[in-house]
Amino acid sequence: MTVFTIRPFATIEEYRACVDLQEDTWGRGFSERVSPAILKVAQILGGVSAGAWDDEGRLVGFVFGMTRLRDGEVVHWSDMLAVRPELRDSGLGRRLKAYQRDDVLSRGVEKMFWTFDPLRSRNAHLNVTRLGAVVREYQKNMYGDTDSPLHQGIGTDRMIALWQLPSERVAERLAALSAPGSRPPVPFADGPSALSATTDEEHPRPGEPDTTLGNDTVHVAIPSDVGTLMSDDLGLAVAWREATRAVFDHYLSSGYEVREFRRGPPVSTYLLARITG
Repeated sequence: MTVFTIRPFATIEEYRACVDLQEDTWGRGFSERVSPAILKVAQILGGVSAGAWDDEGRLVGFVFGMTRLRDGEVVHWSDMLAVRPELRDSGLGRRLKAYQRDDVLSRGVEKMFWTFDPLRSRNAHLNVTRLGAVVREYQKNMYGDTDSPLHQGIGTDRMIALWQLPSERVAERLAALSAPGSRPPVPFADGPSALSATTDEEHPRPGEPDTTLGNDTVHVAIPSDVGTLMSDDLGLAVAWREATRAVFDHYLSSGYEVREFRRGPPVSTYLLARITG
């Protein structure tokens, strides 16, 4: 079993290695990479700039975030997290987030935010199911057009994850993940579909978005492998973006939150629930 060491970057060579890993992840020449200077300054000012090294001393993952005021409250914004492709189902991403949580909690910060693409089922599974984040905000084309191959063609719509760090929900999910062979419970309530999918073709197709529902819980379908879908049929991927944008933008601005996520194949499903209290 590989042993990973997670700690803050300490030398200019380590900061530069983080930039290299950003480019390995989002493309060479990625214009929105975070420079060594910003990584270091953010760390000095209470942010997190930390890497994960394997037992051979190779940088295999990193997490970066900034701490500042949002709406009058000190919060942490997790800006980037990356894990090398061969380790993306190893639990390292979860360990990096847990490290980040412990670090900012030690500074008295109790809320963390970050963004993710709602069409990326792997990220939704980690963020919502495994880490226990919820989503109450949706931003259309948040980062505009970028030069990353991961983004081209379907825009940069993003969900904003809210991680309530000291909450029982988060603590229970992390505790379940740390137990060998354990998986966190997914209390997936029944509800009508605000967006369904047909699965009788090579790739699932979105149904008609329904923004008229008033139920306490509603379901929203997405394709489980949007990366392959983008390669095979970009037009269909765009159709999924437009359909999911309609339902997420409506319900998340109408008092609902993303509460759970159930991963497919070939279709995965979000559970949206009305916020109470």
